[in-house]
Amino acid sequence: MRIVCCVLFASVLYFSASAQIIPKKFGDGIQLYGKDSSYFLHFGFRFQTLFTNSWTNISGNLTDHRASLLIRRSRLKFDGYAVDPRLTYKFELALSNNDMSGGDGEEHANASNIVLDASMSYNFYKNFSIQFGQGKLPGNRERVISSANLQFVDRSRLNSRFNIDRDVGFQLKHHFTTGKRFLIREVFAFSQGEGRNVTQGHFGGFDYTFRVEFLPFGSFKSKGDYSGSALERESKPKLSVGFTYDVDAHAVREHGQLGSFIRDVAGNYYGRTLNTFFADCMFKYQGWSVMAEYADKRTGSQNSLVFDPAGNLIGTYYTGSAYVIDLGYLFANNWEIAGRYCALSPDAGVANDEKEYTLGVSKFIVGHKLKIQTDLSYRDVADRNGQLSWRLQTELHF
Repeated sequence: MRIVCCVLFASVLYFSASAQIIPKKFGDGIQLYGKDSSYFLHFGFRFQTLFTNSWTNISGNLTDHRASLLIRRSRLKFDGYAVDPRLTYKFELALSNNDMSGGDGEEHANASNIVLDASMSYNFYKNFSIQFGQGKLPGNRERVISSANLQFVDRSRLNSRFNIDRDVGFQLKHHFTTGKRFLIREVFAFSQGEGRNVTQGHFGGFDYTFRVEFLPFGSFKSKGDYSGSALERESKPKLSVGFTYDVDAHAVREHGQLGSFIRDVAGNYYGRTLNTFFADCMFKYQGWSVMAEYADKRTGSQNSLVFDPAGNLIGTYYTGSAYVIDLGYLFANNWEIAGRYCALSPDAGVANDEKEYTLGVSKFIVGHKLKIQTDLSYRDVADRNGQLSWRLQTELHF
């Protein structure tokens, strides 16, 4: 890790020696332009500090209090263009322990799961572009929204159980406008199907993702359709509706691109096809914002439990359906109050039904670049004790 950081720092110093440094306001990072305009580099750093508290509800009594302080996320991000402004790149590293977890298996070469994004995009013809490398798949909106731009302290339970995360492959993107301002976006992604930073071969099939978005009132200010809260304060109503269908053929992980690999004691991998559907929307008008999502995930065999030839249970795909709705209002002083309702209905034998209620309050000091957020949640799980949680988080984004 120390070597990586030193190399990155030395690279920034090297490029800055032959570049023009353009001073920007707080939150815009460091921006370097080549004197011959042959490249552009934008470098940013951010971190989140998180304080969590939780209690278990036993017959109306709150017990088993647990508290923790941690660095929730710590990220280094690079983006820009090389040679031609149509050839762009994105590179992002995860530096906190929480960020790097999950890479200790042989599928990840027993290494830290440090690389989040490493991709290049080329706008090769009019409104067509193609992206190669590792990055977020065009899945549910909440997952694609950066963790730096969330309306609450963190994403919903729907996202943690159903999202298709990141993968390695290519994405073909296109957009067009019909009428005066009706914008339509389309994305097709072909990827390995096993998530980010898998190095030891290809264990399952491939993944195919299709997404389409409709923006009947035109584009949002500052890409607000992929940012929580109504910081842009749209003067006219703006709406984006999206649909995603994902097929992960012969998936060998319990959540597709995430979760444990399904193996027997002999080390053989077991896989099934996972079909995932997302429908989501984002609406913003003045200080109001509404985001809603629906998710449905099934196996091709309609059986989520995996057994080895001896009849031993060796894996469980998380299948079922869920929906979530977020509603928030941003006051003139940049304080926001927001509410969230999330309901999960896993298939029988997978997990228990859940309902979660969340009330959040945020203070935006410099938009999402410098903010304080807190939320209070109650999770009601069928046939189990409920859980109350309170979180407080600060975000600083250079």
